[in-house]
Amino acid sequence: MRFEPWSGRAFMSALLPLALAAALQLPARQTVAQAAFPITHVNHGPNSAQAQERHYVVLVSLDGFRWDYAQRDGAEHLLALGKQGVWAPEGMLPSYPSLGLPNRLAMVTGLYPGLNGMVADSFYDPERKARFAATDAKAAADGSWFSGVPLWSLAESQGMRTATIFWPGSAAEIAGFRPTYSVRYDSEISEQERIEQVLKWLRLPAAERPHFIALSFSQPDREGREFGPDAPETKAAVLRMDALIGKLRTELNATGLPVDLVVVSDHGMATTEGGWITLDQFSSLSGFETDGMLLYGQTELERQRVYDQLKHVSPLFVLYWRKDMPAQLHYNQNPREGDPVVIPLGPYAIRAHGPAAGQPNKPPPAGICGMDPEAEPQMKAIFFAAGPDIVSGKTVGSFENVNLYPWIAHMLGLNAPKSDGDLNILAGTLRDDGVQPAKTAAK
Repeated sequence: MRFEPWSGRAFMSALLPLALAAALQLPARQTVAQAAFPITHVNHGPNSAQAQERHYVVLVSLDGFRWDYAQRDGAEHLLALGKQGVWAPEGMLPSYPSLGLPNRLAMVTGLYPGLNGMVADSFYDPERKARFAATDAKAAADGSWFSGVPLWSLAESQGMRTATIFWPGSAAEIAGFRPTYSVRYDSEISEQERIEQVLKWLRLPAAERPHFIALSFSQPDREGREFGPDAPETKAAVLRMDALIGKLRTELNATGLPVDLVVVSDHGMATTEGGWITLDQFSSLSGFETDGMLLYGQTELERQRVYDQLKHVSPLFVLYWRKDMPAQLHYNQNPREGDPVVIPLGPYAIRAHGPAAGQPNKPPPAGICGMDPEAEPQMKAIFFAAGPDIVSGKTVGSFENVNLYPWIAHMLGLNAPKSDGDLNILAGTLRDDGVQPAKTAAK
């Protein structure tokens, strides 16, 4: 693979860091990271002739967009998208835990978090004796943390070019591939710039144009956490994101390309009830590694002691041995999940430890996620999709988000590996076989 700088801004904005890198003899991949608009280009060659005949899929994730926000707040563009295509009025079920990182990986790998490796937004790996956090750029770029074959790796391996913006996992080489084009998270890159970059990619020559594009937005999760899901700030963020989707759809239509637009979210949001539940107030966690409410006992004796002491201390959470976790949660195989496992029974903020001595003890966020979506419906996510491969005016019942993987792969004409998803779950949502010859517009 050959890494090349690819900038969406003016040439001069990238010239200085490139020159500096050359003077210091830095590898090309580092020069990309220093550009004003850092787009990493991995040269996998052109789209195959077969790939150029396929349609395009743009997958958009709106972080923390609860399943009922669109109808509650009158999100006209999303509702129109669903009515002109397909949608899930009762929401899509995130995988447990209903957190951002595990579910954005579940959607693009078709694997539950225990199998895709991202069991939480941050966690400890007892076998590696190391920690992972979504905010740790070095860890996020290390493909050995991830399992499965993401949609972009699947497509690239079959001669189809792809692109991602802010999608977890795409900064790493997974299953032998990275996206042809990728943009790491940068808070300075505006929502509008992200949309403009998608359109620039779609205006590339057919041989270079990505057929699968995944982009992620952090709203309305940010407002939902800070102010609560029912706050006016959250409703304003919902409508702002709805308008953004409307603009994106208009611009996609203007390209003249056959683009299927799929809009989802990673999880919902609930109003936090009560204050912190701090586990070490009920049991000494000496001898444990911890991360959030995840517990990693070093010895069987210590694990048994903590299990016995925590099991009956509160009606707000339940404790399981990992091997005895409820089967429907699919959270009983990976040591990264901890042992014993704490499961909240509602929108309660649970942590292993409070702040260090001398540090402020801030209250929990106003909004919270992470619970079992079957038990806490407010965790459910959105699903709206429309385009040339998608039937019009169809609704679907709640379904697990891992089923998006074979569905999108089918639209792109890709041979997908076995996963936790099932194409039959979304049967009847695609026209014919979901793979049509591409139009010749925008060459």
